[in-house]
Amino acid sequence: MSEFQISVEELNDLLANGSGCYSLPSAHSNEVFPRIHVGNAFIAKNVMRLQRLGITHVLNAAEGKSFMHVNTNAEYYEGTGITYRGIKANDTQEFNLSRYFEEAADFIDKALAQKEGRVFVHCREGYSRSPTLVIAYLMLRHNMDVKTAVSTVRQKREIGPNDGFLKQLCQLNERLVKEGKLKKP
Repeated sequence: MSEFQISVEELNDLLANGSGCYSLPSAHSNEVFPRIHVGNAFIAKNVMRLQRLGITHVLNAAEGKSFMHVNTNAEYYEGTGITYRGIKANDTQEFNLSRYFEEAADFIDKALAQKEGRVFVHCREGYSRSPTLVIAYLMLRHNMDVKTAVSTVRQKREIGPNDGFLKQLCQLNERLVKEGKLKKP
């Protein structure tokens, strides 16, 4: 393994803060990076709460109707001034979330380009799918290596992307290193 190759195990150690134990999120929403909030369905479905947080954009990483998903869409936020984007992702190791990394990063970029823009990225629990998309955003748009990006989000919120998603983040890390787009840690 080169100095830039990071393993899923290393990321799991980082996420468990060396304790070997994961914690579930202690809040419905956390600002994990300036003007980027990660959270759960409870906040996503509470327009007043979103407005109180100053949210202008919502990225639902779990759009759909099953119990694993959060059934909101653009119509749900109609008339609220909130711009919506939905990704129909499953929280399974086999699901290819990486195919949405660029789309999610573009959406977050557009939100933050607005003077008062604030984006709420969520899935059902704000634990696996949504933090994975935010970590990919930090890697793609802020040139963070995967460990720095994972730590940045983990410092503000308890998260636990599944091993499949962690592997996809490791692959993104390797690609960005090859392209010379990452700051060396």
